[in-house]
Amino acid sequence: MGIEQRHRAGRLHQSNKPFKSRHASKGSLKEKSKGKVNRTAIKRSGVKTVGKTDRRNAAKLEQQKKREELTRIHRIFEGRHGAPKIVPVLSLCPDTDVHVAIASLYRSLGQEPPSTPFESSVLNVERFKQKLQFVPLRRNFVDVMDAFKVADMAILLLSADVEVDQFGINCLLGILNQGLVSVTPVVQHLDKVAPKMQASVKKSLVAFNQQFFPNEEHLFTLDNEADSIGVLRYITSQRPKPLAWRDLHPYMLAEDVQYVPSDQDVGTLKVTGFARGNPFNANRLVHLQTFGDFQIEQITSAPNDNNESNDMEEDVQVMDAPIPEEQDDLIAENEPDFMENEQTWPTEEELAAGEEQMRLMGREMDQDVPRADGKVTKRVPKGTSAYQAAWIVDSEDEDYSEDDEDDDMEMAVDNNGDDDVQPAEAEFGSGSHIDEEYEEIEMESKGGYKDELDPEEERRQFEEYMNARQKEFKENTEFPDEIDTPIDLPARERFQRYRGLQSFRTSPWDPYENLPIDYARIFQFENFKRTKARVVTQAIVGNIKPGTRITIWIKNVPKEAYGAYNKQRPYIVFGLLQYEHKMSMLNFQIQRDNAYEEPVKSKDPMVLHVGFRRYSVRPIYSQNTNKGTNHVHKFERFLHLGNSYIATVYGPVMFGKIPCMFYKETENVNEPILVSTGTFMNTDVKRIIAKRIVLSGHPFKIHKRSAVIRYMFFNPEDINYFKPIQLTTKYGRVGHIRESLGTHGYMKCIFDGSITQQDTVLMNLYKRVYPKWNTELWKGALDNSEYSSDKIVTD
Repeated sequence: MGIEQRHRAGRLHQSNKPFKSRHASKGSLKEKSKGKVNRTAIKRSGVKTVGKTDRRNAAKLEQQKKREELTRIHRIFEGRHGAPKIVPVLSLCPDTDVHVAIASLYRSLGQEPPSTPFESSVLNVERFKQKLQFVPLRRNFVDVMDAFKVADMAILLLSADVEVDQFGINCLLGILNQGLVSVTPVVQHLDKVAPKMQASVKKSLVAFNQQFFPNEEHLFTLDNEADSIGVLRYITSQRPKPLAWRDLHPYMLAEDVQYVPSDQDVGTLKVTGFARGNPFNANRLVHLQTFGDFQIEQITSAPNDNNESNDMEEDVQVMDAPIPEEQDDLIAENEPDFMENEQTWPTEEELAAGEEQMRLMGREMDQDVPRADGKVTKRVPKGTSAYQAAWIVDSEDEDYSEDDEDDDMEMAVDNNGDDDVQPAEAEFGSGSHIDEEYEEIEMESKGGYKDELDPEEERRQFEEYMNARQKEFKENTEFPDEIDTPIDLPARERFQRYRGLQSFRTSPWDPYENLPIDYARIFQFENFKRTKARVVTQAIVGNIKPGTRITIWIKNVPKEAYGAYNKQRPYIVFGLLQYEHKMSMLNFQIQRDNAYEEPVKSKDPMVLHVGFRRYSVRPIYSQNTNKGTNHVHKFERFLHLGNSYIATVYGPVMFGKIPCMFYKETENVNEPILVSTGTFMNTDVKRIIAKRIVLSGHPFKIHKRSAVIRYMFFNPEDINYFKPIQLTTKYGRVGHIRESLGTHGYMKCIFDGSITQQDTVLMNLYKRVYPKWNTELWKGALDNSEYSSDKIVTD
């Protein structure tokens, strides 16, 4: 054989420089350095990389640390006295049966299934040295969301014969948005499918499940004992997925609840269960869903098994008690001091007018009380019929308008003794004059008013209302923020609360200027990030370790909180961190849900699900921008698809990236409509939300860079009032008002270039807006009608 020849590159061979990315991404750098631990040692000559032996030793220590962390997490569920894994069982299809699934798991271990329906039960799986607490769930949306907040694993029941209905889709979306837990999909009724089609049905169910849980490739059945054992093996071997916002707080799923009345309306609530998450602290408050926050009286130990000791009092020990100096109080709001404002003593005419008005109001209140025959006496203008009087709204029945347009029309000035403010007597005249123009008539009381609209008329008016909202949304999309200047009202009065800004991003705006009285009720942090780091660090330390069975004594709890306890529903206690009871301004980064098609307007009523809390709110929306130096952000009237927004409400302080969901209520509590999802951002009270309005004018005459503009104002006084504000055009020109022409609102303007006849001249005005103080606990979960005990029919 000949000698193998190898090609050698010559001297003139060109060797190109290998490609190296100049700006490597974080993902590529993380992938490249996977498994490496770089350490440096400082010498006098400079920085030097440690040798291979030291690096290997450091990596070994890191691995050991991770193993110890995993062992600590698993240790909570292991052993005779370990805490059980919380496993809710959810039926996604109408024909799936929760009881059949739980009974199959019990019988696979030779144990009798629980006889009480829809009550949680603990299955002791001695084969795998763990215990499982099954929480059977009815098809109730609120209970599903609550159970999955504390779940370690979950069983999702699918049907091979019936598709997942809208309720199942809503539950999956809610679970996905509030935080994923490890799930075990189980299919039922597979025997109803032809054997040839079973493989394709399983494949389609796996594909459906992966839309919500992409990493889940399993699909289990409970048809025989081996399949049931496989499900138990899978659940016990899986490590629960961590939920950062949940594990930051202590929480407990109640196994037993007792109530000791101490007063007529309040008492002590004793909740027993296994502690989870961070350690419970008796100095901190606890949150009972639907009822609010309460103080802890003490925390005592609870035996793992009631049969272990005949004398339970001997086993009970006080594990933690509050320190009065360090215990959090229940003060959620500051009390505004109205005496700190500027005071002006009223004149004698104003005092007389006020007394006259109070006298008239008292007379009206006495007249509106229904008599025994169901009729009331009402004061109305002379000549008013009983039918017309029924449509006259009483002063105490008037609702405050939530629309900003109505707020703008209020002519109340920031009065500092202005002439526009007149005393009540000058506006309404004397009391005798009022009595001459009014008379008293008898009419049916509101309780007996039967002239209601029929269903067809109600439907027609509702369709008109929805069409008006769609029209307003379309106009706002085509002509954002543009409004017409009123002809019969001076613009300087109509827009007196607005200001002009030369630059929306850089023009100064004092965040403490002309604040509403609600700002005196909230709390502000000097440094929110620093406070959060300190509070979270302190929450890790405590006497109550996770996995300990305890009893929490909660004091001054209303009796309704115990009345809401039902063994067929999950009853959860969440511990609060320090300051999480204080009210502040909450900012949420949200995005509109793609499936919601109706317009979403600011101040629309919503149900806010954020972490373990639920509130009825009316959020205002603003742009999610960080470009400005003045911290001013544009108010948005509507939410549009594909964009990120900030929703702002008043609410209790919270720490961490907590997921939030905004739902629209329907007549059925189990069918809320998901509007938007997001996460909690911060409690920045200095964030300025500026509502913009755009006044438009039309070019009348144009000469090079100057033009005569009309239809923006209708009198010379308004032109002189708004003269300092900069003008813009839709084609990008910038200018200002030079002078007023005539008496009908024509004005001469100068621009930085020539404009065309089809251009439109615009003036941007801004005012700061605030959310309404109407955040309250959502009470929609108190209905227990469908949880009445099942009737047993006997022959």
